[in-house]
Amino acid sequence: MGQLQEQTKGKFFRLRLRPEGKTAPADVVKQPRRSLPRWLPYGLAGLGIAILVALAFRPAPIPVDVGEVTEGPLQVTVDAEGKTRVQDRYVVAAPVSGRLQRIGLEAGDPVEAGAVVAQIDPLPLDTQVRAAQARLRELQAELAGVDTQRPKSEELTQAEARLRSTEATQQAAAADVAQTQAALEQARRDRTRAEDLEADGAISRQEREAAELEETRLAQALEAAQQELEGAIADVAAAQEALPLLRAEQRDPDYLVSAYQAQIAGVEAELANLADEAQRTTIVAPVSGSVLRLPEASARFVQAGDPLIELGNPAELELVIDVLSADAVPIEPGDTILVEQWGGPDALTATVSYIEPAAFTEVSALGVEEQRVNVVGAFKDDIADSLGDGFRIDARIVIWADDNTLQVPISALYRCDTDWCVFVVEDGRASPRQVTISRRSTAAAAIESGLQPGEQVILHPSEQIEAGRQVESR
Repeated sequence: MGQLQEQTKGKFFRLRLRPEGKTAPADVVKQPRRSLPRWLPYGLAGLGIAILVALAFRPAPIPVDVGEVTEGPLQVTVDAEGKTRVQDRYVVAAPVSGRLQRIGLEAGDPVEAGAVVAQIDPLPLDTQVRAAQARLRELQAELAGVDTQRPKSEELTQAEARLRSTEATQQAAAADVAQTQAALEQARRDRTRAEDLEADGAISRQEREAAELEETRLAQALEAAQQELEGAIADVAAAQEALPLLRAEQRDPDYLVSAYQAQIAGVEAELANLADEAQRTTIVAPVSGSVLRLPEASARFVQAGDPLIELGNPAELELVIDVLSADAVPIEPGDTILVEQWGGPDALTATVSYIEPAAFTEVSALGVEEQRVNVVGAFKDDIADSLGDGFRIDARIVIWADDNTLQVPISALYRCDTDWCVFVVEDGRASPRQVTISRRSTAAAAIESGLQPGEQVILHPSEQIEAGRQVESR
């Protein structure tokens, strides 16, 4: 059995052959069927693929951070690190050299003006004072006896004779040195010949040693003769110096009066200085305050001028803020300073007192040399007792402020040629717009033209952002 299909004029008829002996039912009739166009499935498939491709390559909105153009207060500040400093610092130094006794104070101890803060041992100075006083009395006694010290003619004659005698001794000593020198040279030649003769076996070892001994004896004799000559030369020099003095004294002994008077004046000045130094061995505090720093408390020897104690009033603090010299130009006395990160919960307020006129060079953390200037400020608020000298702070110096100005976040600005621009979000798309700014702070910029309050701007625009690009807020 089987089936047979027959196509006639675009119509299909199904004929079924049944087994022999069976007849077809009376209700079986031929039904015509209509078919779809053959291109329709392919067309639908292509349309679906085109839709999928279009959806896949359609640009997706870029997620961005947006900020709002607002009106409100704005401050332009110079931010820098600084430290606190006692306004009036007093360094107590050693007034004289000597042995410093151990200092009984510690950092933070209060002191009163006039209180003893250190002591230098006065004993060496007292000894020098007594020695100077004795020397003064001696000179005064010598001055009183000038008339009795007039040299006699016998003394002058004796001095001249002493000079002639020393000169003769010097000549004899010089001749002795020359003679001994010649004998030593001959002994050296004899010793050399003796060594050669002993090597040849012509003389004995004892004779060679005798020659060496003679050379040694003459060398020692030469040394002694040279010493005698040096002594004779010194005696001649002393006699030559003494003779003019005696002659001058013989001519005019009154010069001793002036000499003694000059020496007495010098000793009196030295005595006054020593007495003054002896009184200054007790060191007192020049002002009332507290001990800020104590370099060394142990007993030791100090030189005049060595620092011993630093005093000051820790309640009278000021600010020292070092800023770049370029940033210091717009800062003026009276500008407000906001003191932060000082250790308390709230910021403190201060004002600029003055800007130091001279800058200094400082190497930054990156190794770059910078010219910096110290800005000194005074606190307006009450200072906490825990805030002391040399404490680190963060300062913001307000150089411009406005209570109601149109402003935009500083991160929305970017350079377009030589101007400033922002991307404004309009109908979900980025629209570049040129703006004019007048002031800039670390967080916002004051807008003169180009924006309106309430407009949305894109923060930190990337290179993907361009005019007309769809964006969406994160």
